[in-house]
Amino acid sequence: MLSSLKHALAALRNGKPVVLYDGDEREGEADLVYHAHSITPEKIHRLRRDAGGLICVALGEGIAGKIGIPFISDIIASSGRLHKMVVKKTAYGDKPAFSIAVNHKDVYTGIPDNDRALTIKRLAGIIRRNNGLQKDFIKNFYTPGHVFLLIGRGIRNRRGHTELSLALAERARLPGIMVLCEMLGKGKALNKAQARAYAEKNKLVFIEGSDI
Repeated sequence: MLSSLKHALAALRNGKPVVLYDGDEREGEADLVYHAHSITPEKIHRLRRDAGGLICVALGEGIAGKIGIPFISDIIASSGRLHKMVVKKTAYGDKPAFSIAVNHKDVYTGIPDNDRALTIKRLAGIIRRNNGLQKDFIKNFYTPGHVFLLIGRGIRNRRGHTELSLALAERARLPGIMVLCEMLGKGKALNKAQARAYAEKNKLVFIEGSDI
């Protein structure tokens, strides 16, 4: 098992996953994290097999603003009586990071590994070009879909897996688009010791929010 910020940044640059534990004072959970530019169907399969949670794509706040996507809670809050359902604060004290869920228009159902990898790679591609993002996004993607988008609020404002993974991307000098999936066990999320053991067994970097 590798454990340092330097090793985590190198792993992401080289297309490898990192085990990211947020902290004992927050969710107390670990996510398996890749940079979106490296994603493949095989890596989506690994996220399903080894992590098992919800596969999401975290976007930096600036990128989300250029694309023009809002938080899903803001959409629901303005949709009539459903505004009463919007959670203002989770059990661990944060506002949710969820935005809309999308598919690329070239997928079939959107859910298989190949489809989700295609959606993520195409999204990473338009972000890499960084030109006419909103136009390209609206033209090439649709919602609802099977890739759940998250918007970071900045590590100074929120220290969830969304913000922590995006902070890793920034320090690795990679675009702010990360793929993450919660690591689950039987009936509950993996605890810190179990996540460490997985990282050690698979020779992956284990990093905590406090290290970032």
